Amino acid sequence: MPDLFDTGPSGPPRPAGEPRRDGEPLASRMRPRTLDEIAGQQHILGEGKLLRRAIEADRFASLIFYGPPGTGKTTLASVIARTTGSRFESLNGVESNVAEIRAKIDQARTWRDLRGETTILFIDEIHRFNKAQQDVLLPHIERGTVRFIGATTHNPYFYVNSPLVSRSQIFQLEPVPTDDILPVLHRALTDTERGFGNLNVEATPEALQHLAVMSDGDVRKALTSLELAVLTTPPLQSEINNQQSEINNQKSSIDNHQSPILIDLAAAEESIQRKAIVYDADGDAHHDTISAFIKSIRGSDPDAALYWLAKMLHAGEDPRFIARRIVISASEDIGLADSNALRVAMDAQQAYEFIGMPEGRIPLAHATVYLATAPKSNTAYAALGEAMADVEKGRTLAVPEHLRTKTRKKLAAASGTEEEKMRYLYAHDHEGGYVPQAYLPEGRIYYHPGENGLEKRIKERMDYLRALHDPEN
Repeated sequence: MPDLFDTGPSGPPRPAGEPRRDGEPLASRMRPRTLDEIAGQQHILGEGKLLRRAIEADRFASLIFYGPPGTGKTTLASVIARTTGSRFESLNGVESNVAEIRAKIDQARTWRDLRGETTILFIDEIHRFNKAQQDVLLPHIERGTVRFIGATTHNPYFYVNSPLVSRSQIFQLEPVPTDDILPVLHRALTDTERGFGNLNVEATPEALQHLAVMSDGDVRKALTSLELAVLTTPPLQSEINNQQSEINNQKSSIDNHQSPILIDLAAAEESIQRKAIVYDADGDAHHDTISAFIKSIRGSDPDAALYWLAKMLHAGEDPRFIARRIVISASEDIGLADSNALRVAMDAQQAYEFIGMPEGRIPLAHATVYLATAPKSNTAYAALGEAMADVEKGRTLAVPEHLRTKTRKKLAAASGTEEEKMRYLYAHDHEGGYVPQAYLPEGRIYYHPGENGLEKRIKERMDYLRALHDPEN
């Protein structure tokens, strides 16, 4: 049976038995053929997940895959076709037009009527189709002439027509984790049919780790960089061979064909055009760098904070981790001196989640500079620490009678508690929305306002209110 799905970088599938095209990229040769070979996406393809069950049971209609480049959208579509035994036809939203869409649908109808075969029509970059082009698909999806699978790097709820979205199940693909890219690189080095298994290639763990991390979750980018490294790195030669005569060199050139090709960290850096920096994801470099980042913000040094931010982003640190630390710093280090800092930090976190990388680094830098240049106060954080210390030491205080619920007051009254002790004064009934009243037994004070930024005004107000409450005044 023809192998309809062993495709090159673009164009129609290559029939079985046809020799591999010269120059076909490694990323195309290593394209997965089964669901188990697909890197990452376990949130939708793991055992028991909805999409995997639908594919294995051959019970799905139209699908839209949404995610960044290199996460396997095209690959997944071709694997679905292979798994379900369907014909695979593909179009590209940039190049195709209505006439090509109709031609593919006519072919699908012919194969269905003559041979009873189902056709999967895959449209890459579906968001590039205008409304009229997308509408052409609707009646044929309704009739089951084709099974539609679309792929887009843009949010389909904004960039794909509502009628098409409503007829499709949408699955979001995520950047492939580093730990899932590494096995793909190892397989490419050892696979004798599609990879470099017939060459004597040795790659250091540091080199493969660098390629996996610097590919930013893009498997295609990782494989392309590995291919460039292998094809441009000369085989190792011994010093003896280098000193041989010209006649012996002719023989050694044949032997060198079997000499190992060593892909070290330097070769990996050059092939992916990104320098490796000393940064371990969960070790000392990770903790030291985030510590330097937070302390630079606390020390009001925006230049240092930006440098450590850049280092973390370049090293592949999870931007969500950085955003969480920025939010924490906004309350811990800036606090009430500038309450807008927390809003800016949360806005930066939400902006990153909305736009992703690489542009997501911009709101992170925005928040970093804002926090570093803002006035500083940790009084709220310190006050909470004092209160928690009291609780932990056993200073658990009962709620005063006048602050309890109405039900609890009735019980207290029935027990003989004086009504005056249970009387709660509603602050809004008094001038300025304030009336002196005890809210905590013993008059314990935890919050001591500082003099920085807006907290200076808070201090003035608290000093005034506390003076009103002081019975000696």
